[in-house]
Amino acid sequence: MTEDARFEDGRETPLNLAAFDPDDLAVISALAQDAVFPATEMRWQKRRHRFAILLNRFRWEDAGRDRHGPERAQALLVVDNVLGVASLGLDRDDPDTVLSLLSVTFEPGEEGAGHLILTLAGDGAIRLEIEALEVTLRDVTRPYRAPSGKVPRHDI
Repeated sequence: MTEDARFEDGRETPLNLAAFDPDDLAVISALAQDAVFPATEMRWQKRRHRFAILLNRFRWEDAGRDRHGPERAQALLVVDNVLGVASLGLDRDDPDTVLSLLSVTFEPGEEGAGHLILTLAGDGAIRLEIEALEVTLRDVTRPYRAPSGKVPRHDI
């Protein structure tokens, strides 16, 4: 009897990372850089103190890019311990708005609290007031060929 191959059986496994300090967050930020998502894929669950985004993440860690081309994967970026959410430069009323994530940074406050800043292309930003730093990034789909067929570039 044969069994279908599973994504987890491959050499390149899906990401499942957590950050509880700024050094860990820098890794998540680097791996989420250039992720794109529709504005409709952001959720703040106020009662659960959770903010989440379903991202289309570029697979920066992919060592096989020369073999099969640039890939993306859908991933959940989840921030827990969220007390408040604010945004700047976003049109949340337009369901066709596609946002591009540039970085995720932490601005510490007192006793582990602070702000998590999601910087977006085009001068947009999302600021999360957090009680403590707890961020996860988890791939939820198999990798797929990047629709553009290109690696994201940042011209200075």
